[in-house]
Amino acid sequence: MGAATCASAIDFKAKGQWQFGFNVGDSTMTNKVDGHHTNTNDIFGARQRVRLQLDAVASEALSGTVFFEIGHQYWGQGESGAAMGADDTVVKVRQAYLDWVVPQTDLKIRMGIQNLSLPSVAGDGNILDNTDTAAIVASYQFNENVGATLMWARPYNDNFTYGSGRTNGALDNVDLFMLSVPLTFDGVEVTPWVMYGMIGKNAFYNGEAGKTGVNTSEALGNYPFGYVPSANRSTGKGYGSAFWAGLPIKVTAFDPLNIELDINYGYVSKLGRYDVVRYDGTGAGRASTQREGWLVKALVEYKMDWGTPGIFGWYASGDDKNIKNGSERMPYLYAEQKFTSMLGEDVAYTGGHTDMKLSLDGSWGIGLQLKDLSFMEDLKHTLRVAYYGGTNDHKMARYANLLSDSAAYNSRTDIPWQMNKKDLYLTDKDGILEFNVNSYYQIYENLKMGLELAYAVNMMDSDTWKHTGASYSKQDMWSADLTFTYSF
Repeated sequence: MGAATCASAIDFKAKGQWQFGFNVGDSTMTNKVDGHHTNTNDIFGARQRVRLQLDAVASEALSGTVFFEIGHQYWGQGESGAAMGADDTVVKVRQAYLDWVVPQTDLKIRMGIQNLSLPSVAGDGNILDNTDTAAIVASYQFNENVGATLMWARPYNDNFTYGSGRTNGALDNVDLFMLSVPLTFDGVEVTPWVMYGMIGKNAFYNGEAGKTGVNTSEALGNYPFGYVPSANRSTGKGYGSAFWAGLPIKVTAFDPLNIELDINYGYVSKLGRYDVVRYDGTGAGRASTQREGWLVKALVEYKMDWGTPGIFGWYASGDDKNIKNGSERMPYLYAEQKFTSMLGEDVAYTGGHTDMKLSLDGSWGIGLQLKDLSFMEDLKHTLRVAYYGGTNDHKMARYANLLSDSAAYNSRTDIPWQMNKKDLYLTDKDGILEFNVNSYYQIYENLKMGLELAYAVNMMDSDTWKHTGASYSKQDMWSADLTFTYSF
């Protein structure tokens, strides 16, 4: 007589953002290297992007989400679809995941490509923060005070190619396993967590000399300046181990006083060795690829009717002068510290390249800020000054030209600023003083305008970096970002 089918109503919900950014600035720390100008970026730029999220909700226990992004579209650029005609392909799927609850339990599961951040406070994360990754995350709340979250993520796999474009997926996966235990009490939040990682020996190597499969190798890689030609690397291991641990603590019991403290540790085991060549051509033997380090950061702020004054600071371990024992900087996957708005937080849709969202590895710093200062309705300002210092031994600068061993990194113009790697290498003789004046105006309920002004005084030590074998002419950095965001 026919087959019976069951159907249920699906509630579709949409939200998203239109984002526009206009930028003028110069974030290059060197004006000239060996007499050649180093800045190849435009001083002014404009770009936009659109983000659309669609949720298909069957019930409180089941829903699916897909998150599209159109852009970045650099105004006038053909390959991003923003030149005359605007007909290039720029639509991306940023997230696509399923949320469901195990029947008859309170166990929540999220599986698919999703946004991940490890537990952190005080300037956000410096290991894995605010990035989209394929993963399965399970969370359970035992009671109002204790919960648990278990995660398996696969950020990299099948990116390894071996010559002539042939694909070989052997030993090229990176898998992460994380456990966190959120503890919430009256006025105190503590979330201890640990994460173990497996790193295949080919995960960051595509088989052709001087090339890596993915950019994150500079952060996970254990080399002092982030990269070494794969031809010089040898290992008998198929996989290396990685381990991270963190203890973020947030205290609001003394409201309006807010105290945040975050302690992080990271380790990547030795996975091969590599040749080290000094700037003067003399060798230093075979160096270890082991990397191990730590970071402590803190924020104290006091909320008042007219604004929120605060003080923040951090200290991270740095490389010693012995390149043979690996790196003493903490390894990371995707850093996005937000203490400052030029060297720190990324305004990703502004027109220039001046917001670097750098890691805090190998540095220390202290800063003062006055947040949410307001003199008129719907207009708020944040004032900030911060000093960055280095914890890496200044004698490590003599190895900076190891980048010249690769055609892909054959210039010392990236030192000490690692433009391609989003990494800043500061020695114990270097410093940077950054000033921020950021203003945000709520034009309408859904439309926000921002103006971020930043200036960084370059206090890098010329005597230290002349030991790279190149002549440097340094300069200060500055930026002005005007943004418009329509959220719905």
